[in-house]
Amino acid sequence: MTGPEFASRFEQRVRAAGIPFRDGTTVLSLERTDSGFALGLSSSRRGYELIECRAVVLAMGSRERNRGNIRIAGSRPAGVFTAGLAQRLLNIDGYVPGKKAVIIGSGDIGLIMARRMTLSGAEVAAVVEIQSSPSGLTRNIAQCLNDFDIPLHLSHATLRILGRDRVTGVEIAPMENGAVQTGKSFVIGCDTVLLSVGLVPENELSARTGVALSQVTNGPLVDSRLMTSVPGVFAAGNVLHIHDLVDRVAEEAIRAGKSCADWLDSAGDPASGGHERGPEIPLRAGTNVRYAVPSSFDPSRATRVSLRSLVPFERARLVLTREGREVWSRKLSWVTPGEMIACDIPAGLSAGDAAGQGACTVSLTGDEGGSN
Repeated sequence: MTGPEFASRFEQRVRAAGIPFRDGTTVLSLERTDSGFALGLSSSRRGYELIECRAVVLAMGSRERNRGNIRIAGSRPAGVFTAGLAQRLLNIDGYVPGKKAVIIGSGDIGLIMARRMTLSGAEVAAVVEIQSSPSGLTRNIAQCLNDFDIPLHLSHATLRILGRDRVTGVEIAPMENGAVQTGKSFVIGCDTVLLSVGLVPENELSARTGVALSQVTNGPLVDSRLMTSVPGVFAAGNVLHIHDLVDRVAEEAIRAGKSCADWLDSAGDPASGGHERGPEIPLRAGTNVRYAVPSSFDPSRATRVSLRSLVPFERARLVLTREGREVWSRKLSWVTPGEMIACDIPAGLSAGDAAGQGACTVSLTGDEGGSN
């Protein structure tokens, strides 16, 4: 199924349910009121309008990091694009961005564009990644780079983009022990540079509303219901943390929508979220884990946890500990930083496991045992 087909399914379900649908509309403000929230909307058809609601689901997605975010030296020649812009130019507008490209970063959009550019008749000279492992999915490395013999330079930093009116090349250098080896730099000739250097959750509106944000994911801190620090405000998708697969975005959005409906149904006791809830235990990222979402969970109910590894493992063991005691674990195979891990912490941790004041920590360790 293609991406547009996948999106069309959900659009049809929304319209069939009779839910008002506002495209071409920008949310300018989100403010708390005595009865809930007031949203300021702007559109060319309706102008500015104010609507009120009792709950909000944040699903603003993310934006691409650009050249300014990663501070690449050089002049400002034509031919430098983010991978997403190049994707739009090629797939929607029908323009091939250039004849010979270097892709900086190994995010999934950049990898997919490497294949798309090649199939469109352009040459992809190289993909340059500063980390020691790719940041995209393993299958995209295989299908988009290996299948087309596109070189991947891991542990290489981009020093400069060359050219005055148009890009003429990129100067890169290897990284050794975290230091750039400028004496070993070399130039790759090209007329186009695509930047695939990560996504940033779009949370300016969240911050202005008072939603607490994670310093690691740049997304809201949420509990097991995907509710933020502001009661009645939920979050899902790339605005919460960056996902690899749209399937998991959809699954997370469904959970956020259900939690929001439960919260609205429990108008007499908004803190309950529509069912009996116990105290939530803080969840922290431990050894070899970059982050874990949600930031707390209810041990009396099963909780879906999403996390990312800091280092690759051929075999790993995911361990949940509290106050130094292991309370749950799971074996994993082929763990990489570029692929999100989703797991379900089962309901029914014993009273002894749930007792105490300490946070739970989720960690990854190498597993020398056999397969799962």
